[in-house]
Amino acid sequence: MTDEQRLETDPEGHRPEGHDPERPEDQSLGGLLSEVARDVSELIRKEVELAKLEVREEAVKASKAGAKLGAAALMGNLAFLLAAFALAWGLAEVMPAGWAFLVVAVIAAAVAGGLFAVGRKQFREVSPVPRQTGETLKEDVEWARERMS
Repeated sequence: MTDEQRLETDPEGHRPEGHDPERPEDQSLGGLLSEVARDVSELIRKEVELAKLEVREEAVKASKAGAKLGAAALMGNLAFLLAAFALAWGLAEVMPAGWAFLVVAVIAAAVAGGLFAVGRKQFREVSPVPRQTGETLKEDVEWARERMS
């Protein structure tokens, strides 16, 4: 037992009533602020760890979903090609084969053109800058300035 601990305790090892440096009301302001800063730092560190774990888990889920979507796109492309050949061979029964394949190719090109136009229009509406986050950050800065003044 140190001299300091002896001074804080009675001969039986008990602390005098009303004095407990572990109780918040017996700590100094500096000690309390230090404890709060340490707790906030620990909380932020734990939150960052949790966020990293959540992002990692979501990335794994997204990669699995992306692989399945890629496989589905490949199979869809194969199905489309087989259907186009079947349609062209079916048309070849009523017209020359060259013309039948040309008709199917023109239909496929028209569908592709329509999908391209719709996709381009939707792509132009996409904003690469997160506007809502930018606005929120501006509001936070204004709020902090008001609190500090």
